[in-house]
Amino acid sequence: MAWFLRKKKNIITSIKDRKDLPKGLWYRTPNGKIIDTDELKKNAYVSPEDGYHVRIHSQEYFEILFDKGNFLEINVKMISQDPIKWIDCKKYTDRVKEARKKTNLYDAIRTGVGKLEGLDMVISCMDFSFIGGSMGSVVGEKISRAIKYCIEKKIPYVLISKSGGARIMESSFSLMQMAKTIARLTQLRDSKIPYISVLTDPTTGGVTASYALLGDINIAEPGALIGFAGPRVIKETIGKDLPKGFQTAEFLLEHGFIDIISSRTELKKNIYNLISMMI
Repeated sequence: MAWFLRKKKNIITSIKDRKDLPKGLWYRTPNGKIIDTDELKKNAYVSPEDGYHVRIHSQEYFEILFDKGNFLEINVKMISQDPIKWIDCKKYTDRVKEARKKTNLYDAIRTGVGKLEGLDMVISCMDFSFIGGSMGSVVGEKISRAIKYCIEKKIPYVLISKSGGARIMESSFSLMQMAKTIARLTQLRDSKIPYISVLTDPTTGGVTASYALLGDINIAEPGALIGFAGPRVIKETIGKDLPKGFQTAEFLLEHGFIDIISSRTELKKNIYNLISMMI
């Protein structure tokens, strides 16, 4: 069995003969394109090879949109309760605790106050990693408080949606957030303060049916999935075959549901230009 044994215990490779290793990790897009993660970050997490928009969290959006990534987070420590005492395979309170531990977030949305190209701005951003970005009482209340802050301070509002819809574990309490946020947005409109809605992949369910499509300008990222119910449910309801890609941002732009499709690399500039024309 001598061939399994090394006669020389120390194997030394000359520095000049070593190959350079990549500085970071690599990311493979669904189309098979590979990019260094450092380069991906510099390009706003958009693959330069095929334009694929990688799903990112609120922290990354804040770093992209706020000047030098500087912002003050407001309404931070708000935690979901268990209004209907949900018990399925696991208690709702336990699910929230697990999500908080896993994501280091208090709930599925954060709100930051800062400057975007020198303009004062309030930006709320949803996090899909927290129970699928589902809309519960905390999400609705944070949006409501963010809008109230905008009205008091006369600051434009940007809301970035990324959600699987209403949070089933809060039942009707979750659905009530739709009416609640719409009422606040009506107050924002009456105060003549701009509201830009950004729809990212995915934006579905009660979020789509409420605040996500009520912006003065609705912007979507390329290829984003945007809809209310899933294709199978819609097909069974209407009894017809559905057009290919009917829930993509591109299809919705063609049919007037959204106003602009913007690459994430151009998002900050586009938001600044639009709000500059409205204030």
